[in-house]
Amino acid sequence: MWNFDNSYARLPDSLHARQAPTPVAQPQWVVLNRALATELGLSIAALESAEGLAVLAGNTLPAGAQPLAQAYAGHQFGNFTMLGDGRAVLLGEHISPDGQRVDIQLKGSGPTPFSRRGDGRAVLGPMLREYIISEALHGLGIPTTRSLAVVSSGEAVMRQMREPGAVLTRIASSHLRVGTFEYAIRKGGVELVRELADYTIERHYPHCRTSDNIYLALLEAVMERQATLIASWMQVGFIHGVMNTDNMSLCGESIDFGPCAFMDSYKPMTVFSSIDHQGRYAYGNQPAIGQWNLARLAETLLPLLSDEQEQAVELAQQTLGRYVERYQQAWLQGMGAKLGLFQAGSNDRQLIEDWLQLLDEQQADFTNSFRALAGDPASLAELPPQPLFDSPAFAAWRQRWEARLAQQSESAEQAKALMQRHNPQLIARNHQVEKALQAASESGDLQPVLRLVALLQTPYQVQPGCADYCQLPEPTERVFQTFCGT
Repeated sequence: MWNFDNSYARLPDSLHARQAPTPVAQPQWVVLNRALATELGLSIAALESAEGLAVLAGNTLPAGAQPLAQAYAGHQFGNFTMLGDGRAVLLGEHISPDGQRVDIQLKGSGPTPFSRRGDGRAVLGPMLREYIISEALHGLGIPTTRSLAVVSSGEAVMRQMREPGAVLTRIASSHLRVGTFEYAIRKGGVELVRELADYTIERHYPHCRTSDNIYLALLEAVMERQATLIASWMQVGFIHGVMNTDNMSLCGESIDFGPCAFMDSYKPMTVFSSIDHQGRYAYGNQPAIGQWNLARLAETLLPLLSDEQEQAVELAQQTLGRYVERYQQAWLQGMGAKLGLFQAGSNDRQLIEDWLQLLDEQQADFTNSFRALAGDPASLAELPPQPLFDSPAFAAWRQRWEARLAQQSESAEQAKALMQRHNPQLIARNHQVEKALQAASESGDLQPVLRLVALLQTPYQVQPGCADYCQLPEPTERVFQTFCGT
């Protein structure tokens, strides 16, 4: 079933430590992502067997696996730290029948040389959170790592209290991070960075090989993917929560879902992380943090960009300088589509920003307000009316918006269809996620998790009977902080 080809394991030993997962006491199934398994060409029957469960719990190694813990560094809240996989083991890279290469990683699989006195284990609730959030992003069409399975360990994990342990199987195009390059430049210098850059190009950006300056082309390609990724987060109100450099994937996937959440009422400075006291990773700061992280990557690549330091710096700055333009282009295109605009116009940015200001002033729900503009009564009929739409300020803005729509060659029905394709009816609302996690952790009831994940597979479609999942939380249901479980 498994088809491993472990290219990362063939990189220099300084970039990883050979490490097998630590077996758990009594593994049991929690959830298996059958759709993802099918995409990867994996046998569901084999995965659901006792042998399959043992592999995904870390109790048995599959044929062809070469387990290791990856080494990397990271700027965490702006402060540099040497890190590594402290509770995750990469089993290897599976090659699907269509040639797709993906990492198979067990998260919560026990201590590694990088655990820093940690137990290397994971708690059921946060692992199910990652499963839900990654599937929510996938359903929204946003590049992301995926979760193949969550299994319980039969062991208690001590955090603030004793909690049920679990192991998550994460699927990623790779686990190469900005922090991997930060580690390489400090651990092995220019030559190790060169080898890592060559590997990254071969795995993710082979088109860079035709460039006159292949490493500058690599920086440009990573910048492009990060700009479009973060713009897509902003368009659905997603807050990553911990955009440290070790949490920025070079292949442009969303990765590491700890204190992440989807915003309810629109507030640009919304934060969910319990340790982000200064709001560094607030919703509205995410685009700038993306550029800051890319600057850290550029610093590691400077010796490869040019033999002349000044020229290398100038080339890097020119590339990073295009980040803002590329991000704004992606943001304007995506936000314009949410308002029914097919092509960007000269005044569209102001129109969009004025709409967001209205949402901020009225403390209006981000998702439902956009969906309401799309004129979808079937999905909003059971929701309470929003005061925003009765305000004089909205009436004035609406006149401008309708005048802009009238300038398009596309019909009103085409604009409405465009809006409904870009404005989800459903997001993984924090209070619904917490309810589902509580039911699973406290009583073993997985139905709320399974129901929520099923709905999130098609978030843009009108789905009868799911009004509860569109509602804002009651005051007693509001979630102000989310956690990663470390």
